[in-house]
Amino acid sequence: MPDYPDLQLYIGGAWRKTGQGLPVLNPATETVIAELPVVRARDLDDALEAAERGFRTWRATAPRDRAAVILRAAALMRARADEIAHAITLEHGKPLAQARLEVIRGCEFFEWDAAEAQRLYGRVVPSAPGIRYLVIPQPVGTVAAFSPWNFPMSQPARKIAGALAAGCAIIIKAAEETPAGALHIARAFHDAGLPAGVLNLVFGVPAEISAHLIPHAQVRLVAFTGSTSVGIHLTEMAARSMTPVLMELGGHAPVIVCDDVDPQAAGVMSAVRKARNAGQVCTSPTRFYVDQAIFAPFAAAFAARAAAVPMGNGLVPGIEMGPLANHRRVEAVAALVDDARAKGARVLTGGVRPKGPGYFYPVTVLADVPDDARVMREEPFGPLAIINPTASLDAAIARANALPFGLAAYAMTHRAATVDRLMNEIEAGNLSINTLEASVAEVPFGGVKASGQGREGGLEGMLHYVETRTISHRMELETEPTVAGAQP
Repeated sequence: MPDYPDLQLYIGGAWRKTGQGLPVLNPATETVIAELPVVRARDLDDALEAAERGFRTWRATAPRDRAAVILRAAALMRARADEIAHAITLEHGKPLAQARLEVIRGCEFFEWDAAEAQRLYGRVVPSAPGIRYLVIPQPVGTVAAFSPWNFPMSQPARKIAGALAAGCAIIIKAAEETPAGALHIARAFHDAGLPAGVLNLVFGVPAEISAHLIPHAQVRLVAFTGSTSVGIHLTEMAARSMTPVLMELGGHAPVIVCDDVDPQAAGVMSAVRKARNAGQVCTSPTRFYVDQAIFAPFAAAFAARAAAVPMGNGLVPGIEMGPLANHRRVEAVAALVDDARAKGARVLTGGVRPKGPGYFYPVTVLADVPDDARVMREEPFGPLAIINPTASLDAAIARANALPFGLAAYAMTHRAATVDRLMNEIEAGNLSINTLEASVAEVPFGGVKASGQGREGGLEGMLHYVETRTISHRMELETEPTVAGAQP
């Protein structure tokens, strides 16, 4: 087995450590596996200076050459997939097979954006003879990015890919709980020949890092994935200097299950997806609104498959679900279950934390959950599902849209007319029908309402890392100003 990597900061094309460290724990065993260096103020100043130098070089690099560097780095990550996946499982706990899939997913972000970097077209606007109006995209500048712990490699990959493909420099603060994924990305780009300063990786106290970087005049975009409350705070901070933001925030994904689908197949599929990443996914399907005609068989199939999910150390073959990230997540999920049970919800399976070491909590299925239960309003961010019956499609849509979140939503139906209604009426940035996959590299991803601003992925994601400039070019010096639209 490969060793867990030696954790370092990456600033100005060089690796460094500091005098202060934070422990990194294996959530399956609660043991310390490494010490993470904590960035200091002078390190952040070095990163800003390095990013400024790197940006001047990188923005002047031809898109084809930028793409070549990104693709070399992606190829290195693919070649190192087993090593990266092993590190992710150690620090995060997810099963090794899922960690490998995450590495491949991260590489796909780099590969897609590398190709798209060569298609960031401007346009020529038709005009009068002797005049040209040009609309051109230019890289925004230095990006301050913040990625979460739940996907240690693919989450930082998404931000780094968009920034580098567009010609920007980036300072990314990756998650302190799960730092290895981002470190392996930096290693790959270092080995691929990325100019110094274009990519800088730091770790430390999140509030101190954001307070240092975001107000800086050099930072021209803040990209963040995380909770809505923190996203609002960072947006307010950025607004003081008119810095644009890209926010991918929390969700509480509804699933509408119509009466024309196979309840057994739908229940099994839903339980498998709920266990993915131990439910620690902002798009995880959580609120299931099931047509009352198939409610009983759907709930029974869901609960039976959820109860059969093998849970344990992600390095053990056959494990489908690892631990939660930390003891705080276990306590938060348990509190939501206790509250729902006290208010009349039925626990179909789960709901009891196993004994022994590790931050484990089983897939838990609640049925007939009243609207005043906390879990109906608060994102559980864990292996917790709610199954409630609905009397009509109208009722299901109303309940799906009832929360301020609008990141991902799902539906299961084979009726074209129902699909048309869902497309028009569901309030979510991403709607998936007959699949519980919410995001791929080729398409934009992001939320509406309190779930964020902007998009990551696809062409639309790339556009957040550029500024649109208009060039008005008159072939001859204008000697007498004219009024637009005036007749000669």
